[in-house]
Amino acid sequence: MNAAEATEPAAPAAPLLSVRDLRVSYPGRSRRAPHTEVLRGVSLDVRPGETLGLVGESGSGKTTIGRAVLGLVPVRSGTITFAGEPVHTAGRSRRRALSRDLQVVFQDPYTSLNPSLTVGDTLAEPLIAHGTSPHEARDRVRGLLDRVHLPADAAHRLPREFSGGQRQRVAIARALALRPRLVICDEPVSALDLTTRRAVLDLLLDIQEETGTAYLFVTHDLSVVRFMSHRVAVIHRGEIVETGGATDVTGAPRHAYTRALMLSAPVANVAAQRRRREAAKRLTG
Repeated sequence: MNAAEATEPAAPAAPLLSVRDLRVSYPGRSRRAPHTEVLRGVSLDVRPGETLGLVGESGSGKTTIGRAVLGLVPVRSGTITFAGEPVHTAGRSRRRALSRDLQVVFQDPYTSLNPSLTVGDTLAEPLIAHGTSPHEARDRVRGLLDRVHLPADAAHRLPREFSGGQRQRVAIARALALRPRLVICDEPVSALDLTTRRAVLDLLLDIQEETGTAYLFVTHDLSVVRFMSHRVAVIHRGEIVETGGATDVTGAPRHAYTRALMLSAPVANVAAQRRRREAAKRLTG
């Protein structure tokens, strides 16, 4: 069963993550060049225990939202609230404390892990940094490896000894180490082959069912977002153009851009693919 087919979590009094009128600009290439506005008043919520799929093409601003939530890019205006606390103005020490509840899985499993650390050291590092004893951290590492279906001896090996899918499992285990309430998944399967991709998605769904962790799932792939998400937000040129339940948005999209994304998805028939892409171009002008 995928997330869209599951019963949607009951809406609580307040969302776990709330983004309101978020604006982010990047400086130009020279002092006199104007700033480029990447996000233009974005608002969205993620409820406890749910997955919100954030979907859009390359350059739409979807990754910037996740980076703003994590404090990796400066916010020009708007607010980001996590568990009722404004975090868009949080300093370095507060950000470090927030990492217990707010984690990330990045896109590239080949660059997101320190190549000089064993897998065990990679997983133990955040635990020890937050006060776990080395002995307890070793026990927790064994449990984390088991949860992501990696053998216990993986703790003694380096990342280069694993496949891309296995490395992404390590990255997921690292994100789960502190038992976070929200994980930002930034294109976590786009670098993987189709078979491995499905296995990693199933793993994320199993973990959510077991732990109640919420996901902000960032992707360009509507088929992935349909499989993973309870709700979907579609972003285009820095603005949210459509939101709704995953089945509604992916099955009967209202906005022309969402329909164009659906038509742009690859199909096996070459002639049909060409017709779909031509129709998508007409929808987006």
